[in-house]
Amino acid sequence: MSEFEISAVARDALGKAATRRLRKTGLVPAILYGGTTAPISLSLRANELKKQLENEAFYSHILTVSHAGGKDQAVLKGLQRHPATDVVTHVDFQRAGATQVLHMRVPLHFVNEEICEGRKAGGAIAHMINEVEVTCLAKDLPEYIEVDIEHLQVGDLLHLSDIKCPPGIELTLLAHGDDQPVVSVHATLASSDEDVDGEGGDEAEADA
Repeated sequence: MSEFEISAVARDALGKAATRRLRKTGLVPAILYGGTTAPISLSLRANELKKQLENEAFYSHILTVSHAGGKDQAVLKGLQRHPATDVVTHVDFQRAGATQVLHMRVPLHFVNEEICEGRKAGGAIAHMINEVEVTCLAKDLPEYIEVDIEHLQVGDLLHLSDIKCPPGIELTLLAHGDDQPVVSVHATLASSDEDVDGEGGDEAEADA
């Protein structure tokens, strides 16, 4: 059973005028597609959707979309938002059977930042990527992928190929030969100055 279930109602009236009327009543138009079943036009309660979207896992999790025709396992594939207000104006759900191959974006969770060796040595952590696209079966879809940076030193750069993915998970970019940098630990001005001061002190002592 999915951790997330969202209730939907089938909608017959389509088109811009119909969707505008729908939004004025506190509903959001949506579509459910994919698999061997025909697409279904739906409407969702805006307040329920807003609450679900506050949970990071909702974006990369198998969802249950409940409607008059039954319950479908699905993933969130698209959100359209108003350019000025950022209010969600349309939602796309893709059906997700357990053996279906998905291409989904999932967040990266960086762990052990507080005890990162490079940070303790005075370096600063910089994130280049905060999410990645994965290719996997729906049943293997991870909520997030952990990236352990405890042992990164000042000057170290961690790439996609350094990430340990759960079984059955493939990083899409890496599969296409694009090994992008993910996180680095770089020297700060303060730590650089300390190194220079330290070297100068040694020389002074040697001269003495």
